[in-house]
Amino acid sequence: MKNKLKIILILFSLMLIISPLETEAHSDIPKPQQDSTELQLQDMLMLFLRPTIQDAVNNYYSKNFKEPPLVFPYDIDVVQIKRKNGFRGFAFLITVNVMPFVGPHNYVGMDRMTLEVSAGPTAKLIKYNHLKDFELPPNWKHILRGTPNSL
Repeated sequence: MKNKLKIILILFSLMLIISPLETEAHSDIPKPQQDSTELQLQDMLMLFLRPTIQDAVNNYYSKNFKEPPLVFPYDIDVVQIKRKNGFRGFAFLITVNVMPFVGPHNYVGMDRMTLEVSAGPTAKLIKYNHLKDFELPPNWKHILRGTPNSL
């Protein structure tokens, strides 16, 4: 019986060590390992889109959080870009995954947004899908609506 318990504890420990943490699993989109012109252009685009994305995140999470989670440009992954008006048309639909967080990168969820980018330039939210929730650590639960403000 003691040997079975030891084996179970060892297997459980190995599973914890080997399996990645859920909150560290950003998305299925591979991260670039070196700089490129394409990555620089994408990063500049994320700087432009971030205010619209942050507003959408603030709106979605305000029902459950006393303070809004943040989204940094490196927590935005481009899923798809389509031209609305065909070749050389300057209206785009951009779909992104975002990972909002509170505090020292405590991710609260994963969301997918589709934005329309067109002349102006303007960025407008077209669609918002909340994909996944992540559990907050106990010392951050005070920011949830319906909980006391003290730690």
